Amino acid sequence: MRTTDGGLATNSNFKKGFIMTNYAIILAAGKGTRMKSDLPKVLHKVAGISMLEHVYRAVQAISPEKIVTIIGHKGELVQQVLEGKTLFAEQTEQLGTGHAVMMAEPELLNAQGQTLVIAGDTPLITGESLRELIDYHVSHKNVATILTAQAENPFGYGRIIRNDKEEVVKIVEQKDANEYEQKIREINTGTYLFDNQALFTALKNINTDNAQGEYYLTDVISIFRQDGGKVGAYKLRDFNESLGVNDRLALATAEKVMRQRINAQHMVNGVTFIDPAATYIDIDVEIEADVAIEANVTLKGQTKIGSGTLLTNNTYIVDGIVGKNTVITASVIEEAEVADGVTMGPYAHIRPDSLIKRDAHIGNFVEIKGSTIGENTKAGHLTYIGNSQVGSNVNLGAGTITVNYDGQNKYLTDIEDNAFIGSNATIVAPVRIGKNALVAAGSTITEDVPDDAIALGRGRQINKEDYAKTKPHHPTQRG
Repeated sequence: MRTTDGGLATNSNFKKGFIMTNYAIILAAGKGTRMKSDLPKVLHKVAGISMLEHVYRAVQAISPEKIVTIIGHKGELVQQVLEGKTLFAEQTEQLGTGHAVMMAEPELLNAQGQTLVIAGDTPLITGESLRELIDYHVSHKNVATILTAQAENPFGYGRIIRNDKEEVVKIVEQKDANEYEQKIREINTGTYLFDNQALFTALKNINTDNAQGEYYLTDVISIFRQDGGKVGAYKLRDFNESLGVNDRLALATAEKVMRQRINAQHMVNGVTFIDPAATYIDIDVEIEADVAIEANVTLKGQTKIGSGTLLTNNTYIVDGIVGKNTVITASVIEEAEVADGVTMGPYAHIRPDSLIKRDAHIGNFVEIKGSTIGENTKAGHLTYIGNSQVGSNVNLGAGTITVNYDGQNKYLTDIEDNAFIGSNATIVAPVRIGKNALVAAGSTITEDVPDDAIALGRGRQINKEDYAKTKPHHPTQRG
């Protein structure tokens, strides 16, 4: 081994066995030019969360004592995503992956244990694979272990070069590979596990003598080999996990693969999908067993669906909670809660801060905003309820509107239990409709209605006898 002034120092880890402390470096400094976006590449989302968050969650599987995220382009945005979860180091110049890892030196230089280095644009990597990488690395007493994969088309990837003993000798980047090396199908995924102290010692000996003029992290492999260090490679079972996202095409591929995984896991858990390929579910959505989901359903954010519920075609739910044995037919729910036994739709729209209580019915073209709808209450057709408290067993007739906004302020409508609101009623807030009260169809209500009262707010009807005979539509006026 090299001395401390020239390269690799003698490390007690190699003599006494590996220290089982894990660290991680997440590379998230790149701009991602091929994404053609102002947003940093690692912040583009896959199944509801950023690629960086996917990687962070996978890294948690190895229980790292310390994580350092390398930031660069619009680093403040990247930092906001993982604020309080990792340490950060800034790479002010984009001089390659080796240079990026060097930026973590102030935090990790003297640490003893294993350090995972992983790119923040690999959202499909799983925690299980990272745990297996750690196990392989430790059991084989490697100074470095490369996570590899077998590619059908290896173009663009770094190739794994092995000797006749199947030991890893080096990694060759696509632009530096000769004709023979370009035919190799085992590729570098860009994820590595290193003995931490050996890593930072070797980084002092890499240079920019390559086609890109950058500090390649992969060059440390040859340095380890020259100094007698053992370098291994652990091959992924699923090539999809190796996907690094560099453009929108790869982003779409990652999205498709992730959604397949998500839907498959829900099916294992007892959820029925009519057409899984046409169902779009974010990673943090929770669905209980015996839910049935038809095609073209989208569930996003922190949505939760209770058992026995049916979601029909074209239902769209964002951060919504839906109870058990509920039927949602082609409707939209946003940041709202729908209790057990509710029937809804088609084409209902439940907007934020709304609560639909047990066994209520919200029918076609009904919009609810910032309101509570009580148990067994029915709003069957063409109704708008905003900023309202509606009790139980209330009937809201077709065309009912609560007028809650005067151009500056929102006002509350309070409709008590067992009230009956006739069709085409306009209720101008602030107003209270008492228990068991009845509002006649076509009424405009501007004052409180007492309990058990009937309110009529119609204009007076006038009939003019025989007057229609003078109008052109009447049969007596037609030629």
